[in-house]
Amino acid sequence: MSCTCADVIHIMDSMFPERYAEPWDNVGLMVGDPDAEVKKILLALDATTTVIEEAVQIGADMIITHHPLLFHPLKRIDTSQGTGKIIAMLNKAGIALYSAHTNMDVAKGGVNDALAEALHLDNIAILDKTVSQKYAKLVVFIPKGYENAVLEAMANAGAGWIGNYSHCTFRAEGIGTFKPLEGAHPFIGQRGRLEEVGEVRMETIVRQQQVKEVIRAMLAAHPYEEVAYDVYPLDNEIETAGLGIIGDAHELMLLSEYALYVKECLKLSGLKLVGGLDKPIGRVAVCGGSGGDLIDKAAAKGADVFITGDIGYHDVLRAEEYDMAVIDAGHYGTEHCILSKLMLGLQKAIDTLQYNVETTVSQKECDPFVFL
Repeated sequence: MSCTCADVIHIMDSMFPERYAEPWDNVGLMVGDPDAEVKKILLALDATTTVIEEAVQIGADMIITHHPLLFHPLKRIDTSQGTGKIIAMLNKAGIALYSAHTNMDVAKGGVNDALAEALHLDNIAILDKTVSQKYAKLVVFIPKGYENAVLEAMANAGAGWIGNYSHCTFRAEGIGTFKPLEGAHPFIGQRGRLEEVGEVRMETIVRQQQVKEVIRAMLAAHPYEEVAYDVYPLDNEIETAGLGIIGDAHELMLLSEYALYVKECLKLSGLKLVGGLDKPIGRVAVCGGSGGDLIDKAAAKGADVFITGDIGYHDVLRAEEYDMAVIDAGHYGTEHCILSKLMLGLQKAIDTLQYNVETTVSQKECDPFVFL
């Protein structure tokens, strides 16, 4: 089955919701036509000229990157250099560009999960929760015999989903009363007469962001002209995401040993290290990319070592005050591991929907830093 750029974006948003992105970030479709057909997708961290040339070479219709090409507002587009040149290359080749940045950092199955998996961390948890989604409870009163039709409409709109279960409700039977007045067109009963009707109270849960959509679906399926329903906000957290991961090393090692282990796991040509080489490492915090802002969080959660990239001089001084070691494995080194994981997850979703699309990871992209 043919697939459009919009179809791929829908899949990506289900994996890494754009609503998870930080307010300052820019994610989504950077360049291209949402209705364009997609047959091949190239995955990379950045949309460089090298990556775009590779996409043209292999016949890719779409590039998905982690880092957004358009991050700051453009005042001019000079097609001879920089961002303008990349935009021109994409347009000339008819290649769409989509980016998932901080939403991919925080989402389950994203950059930090990939980094934790690459290092074989156990008992993992979010280091800094940035996303918390809550439930609302929706209660509706339905005449007997119509409850299943209303339930199906609500479930299809997103109500009643808990983990791997759908159509989750609780029902209780009772008597509903009403008197249709002048101007009413009652489904049951007559104007001016008090009616007693056997009804079912159905209650279910809805993600707060889906409440309006579910109510619209419920009203469309409900037989009554005027529907009695209630919405209650709940404190239950059903969905959390955040920056960084903390977990346990698969075995206790000295920092000198663990640094070499990290280098091997992430296939690095070099890394930077702060801390005593004979320090025992058991509890490990990680953050792909630039994680210096999480030094305090990592220390507060008992990390023996914090692994990230682009760590600053003053950040490591602060880490030393906490007696926490730091391994700077580089921005590229701590994020490149997401690409193979993304390829598997995206291809599985594409195959499930029976789209004729191939995904592949860039073979030309590499760490721009060289270690002497």
